[in-house]
Amino acid sequence: MGNAGTIFGTLQDPSKEVVAGAKVEISNPITGYRRLVLTDPSGNFRFSNVPPNSYHLNAEAPGFSKLDQDVVVRTSVPINLTLSLKLEGSTSSVTVEADSTDVLETVPFAHSDVDHSSLMKLPSGSPGAGLSDAITLSAPGVVADSNGFFHPLGDHAQTSFSIDGQPISDQQSKQFSTQIPVNAIQSMELITGAPPAEFGDKTSLVVNAVTRSGLDQNGHGSLRLQYGSFGTISEDASLSLGTSKFGNFLAFNTMRSGRFLDTPEFRPMHAVGNNGTLFDRIDYKPNARDSFHVNLFAARNWFQTPITYDQPGQDQRQKVTTFNISGGYQRTIGTDILLTFTPFVRRDHLNYYPSSDAFADNPATVQQERYLTNYGFRGDVAYVKGRHNLKFGTQVMQTRLSEEFHLGITDSSFNPVCLSAGGDPLALPSVTDPNACAGAMPGATPNPNLLPGLVGIDLTRGGTPLFYNNRGKVNQYAFYGQDSISFGNLSVNIGLRLDSYNGLSAATGVQPRAGVSYHNKRTGTVFRTSFSRTFETPYNENLLISSATGAGGLASNVFGAYAQEPLRPGNRNQYNAGFQQAIGKWAVIDADYFWKYTRNAFDFDTLFNTPIQFPISWRRSAVDGVSMKVSTVNIHGFQAYTTMGHTRARYFGPSNGGLIFNSPLSTSVFRIDHDQALQQTTNLRYQKKKESPWVAFTWRYDSGMVSGAVPDLESALGLTAAQQSAIGFYCGGTYASLNNPITSCGGSNYGATRLNIPAPGTANDDHNPPRIAPRHLFDISAGTDDLFHREKFKTSLRFTVLNMTNQASLYNFLSTFSGTHFVAPRTYQAELGFNF
Repeated sequence: MGNAGTIFGTLQDPSKEVVAGAKVEISNPITGYRRLVLTDPSGNFRFSNVPPNSYHLNAEAPGFSKLDQDVVVRTSVPINLTLSLKLEGSTSSVTVEADSTDVLETVPFAHSDVDHSSLMKLPSGSPGAGLSDAITLSAPGVVADSNGFFHPLGDHAQTSFSIDGQPISDQQSKQFSTQIPVNAIQSMELITGAPPAEFGDKTSLVVNAVTRSGLDQNGHGSLRLQYGSFGTISEDASLSLGTSKFGNFLAFNTMRSGRFLDTPEFRPMHAVGNNGTLFDRIDYKPNARDSFHVNLFAARNWFQTPITYDQPGQDQRQKVTTFNISGGYQRTIGTDILLTFTPFVRRDHLNYYPSSDAFADNPATVQQERYLTNYGFRGDVAYVKGRHNLKFGTQVMQTRLSEEFHLGITDSSFNPVCLSAGGDPLALPSVTDPNACAGAMPGATPNPNLLPGLVGIDLTRGGTPLFYNNRGKVNQYAFYGQDSISFGNLSVNIGLRLDSYNGLSAATGVQPRAGVSYHNKRTGTVFRTSFSRTFETPYNENLLISSATGAGGLASNVFGAYAQEPLRPGNRNQYNAGFQQAIGKWAVIDADYFWKYTRNAFDFDTLFNTPIQFPISWRRSAVDGVSMKVSTVNIHGFQAYTTMGHTRARYFGPSNGGLIFNSPLSTSVFRIDHDQALQQTTNLRYQKKKESPWVAFTWRYDSGMVSGAVPDLESALGLTAAQQSAIGFYCGGTYASLNNPITSCGGSNYGATRLNIPAPGTANDDHNPPRIAPRHLFDISAGTDDLFHREKFKTSLRFTVLNMTNQASLYNFLSTFSGTHFVAPRTYQAELGFNF
């Protein structure tokens, strides 16, 4: 269903008689996808729910020579094959193995394909965010951020998911929602190049996912029990069963961890959380032309908000519950046309709870309750004829929002009205007017950076908490059409999409998209180039309160934004150029250059170190970079891939919408925290035979994202002891500690081990911003999928070490957009599995 394909056909002998009981297999040597079926008494075979990709097909039966050919699945219209076996000995028998040249794809957009077999072997260190980890480790140009977030090609979380054809453009991070579990995914196509016209909303990364199905399954199941560091306990269970007409796949997962979110201190404190998910896919295929499916998903996240040494008594928590129901109906007309209709409804309900004692929260007490309900449908017609592969469709949906938010300042030094003669904050709880500072205390002066709107909600000065409660809705519809035209080795993709957005703001986007690819078979090279115009929609999470701020807006500009203006959709022009190159028959290189120019570019503002984030937008952005992936086939049990990315992310102020809680950033050009010079992930795996023990090694390198909080020595000296200790601040031979902050530094020998502070006088928001220090992280796994070598009931065992060297590194530090979070310390994981 969705964008998954179907391959079916008949196997014949030279006299046109059917061949029953023959083996027919499709495989992809890069992703590891492999399916085997037997022909029925009529010689028919069928592969359903096949992810879009290139495959090598072979068929064999006793007395016949083996048949081999390539099949490309780039349409949901069923592909009908008539295969003829030749008698054994009538021709020279040559065994043709699938190699890298078989999987070169003549599509004009960069993408990576990941199969279930690879997904289940990848290391995952972010509890409740295994899908995010898998995407970050598999897609080039995707940079890891804290708490399961990631930056795809220079944007923050600008990702759209298509789950069996259901469009989801809201955040799927555990801070906002609950993700579909990895063991429910059959495959993912991660589109990082120019998106086809059928995809919209947020297009820096499109995750086109196909879930697992019970069709044609006689009954398979698995149970995995895990225990690891930080008291992490989890279980993953799945069951698939069915016939050619009915199928059911069920996945049920639970976990609990003492480090659920990435923490603002290397040692986790107040970081317990748990997660539970239930996914059920039901398929019904009454005949060869009609098929139905229903996806049911329910999930829950509960976690504590991690604290720092500056917040010893804080006890803030969050709970998120999610349900999702989507359906699908497909009707095949003739041999060329497929109709697809996909209705859906999804709801996230979030509660954020403050400490029972408001003044235990520092620097503010926060409470929130939000609902996000999204429902609608998508319908399209796919038509394949001759050199054309067309699809026309529409997407209609409404998102209903309900937001309630409470905030009260509990730290008198956070927004002081008055400063001492030396510039230190003064409590003076009775003073709310800066003009009264001098009369309240000799030498006291007004705070030049005072945010007047916060004084009224400062509980230390007799203020009352801010209370916000509102409801709204966003109506969207889209029409799209696209055609992939084949001229021999040349492929041309053209498309047009029209989006209408009507919420707190209204806009319409007309989006032409075009791409060309050429396959030079002699050299094993595919060249491609493309252009896409996209319509980028605002984030829905906290959209109402973010659009109510600004001068003359919510509580007289409580949050210090430039102006009150609802967030508006953005428009982007994107150019891509790249190539695929087969290296002999052993490997494939896929490289892509991208350039994105966006008017009205989006990001999030983080409220202190909480998981509460508010959407914001900037006047424009210019993002460019290079992404590359090198993948090998299975070479005598060894398989590897390397992803790399280089991104320049330049944003241009001022902010033109949304909520920035702290003072506004520069109005000129600056590098946002998505900017990183180099990201690299290498994954190596060796397994001599299918049932042999295996070992895997992962090396991750990040050159360090922008972190603008410490541009100079003065900023470092103004940090608290805990903050100085977090970045490893030093002066001469003295290092800051929790009990001994560095308050003065007269020499030039200063710096930080986890943060690069620009040399004196060299800091520049665009050309030389402060950055997180580079880091190397190493993970290793070893295990076996068949411990006792049983035929049907197999026992698996696995042991994993994440961050082997116990590298103490930061994702970010006091970031306006992300807060402060450490990479997880060395983590051990042990897993015992049962498969039948």
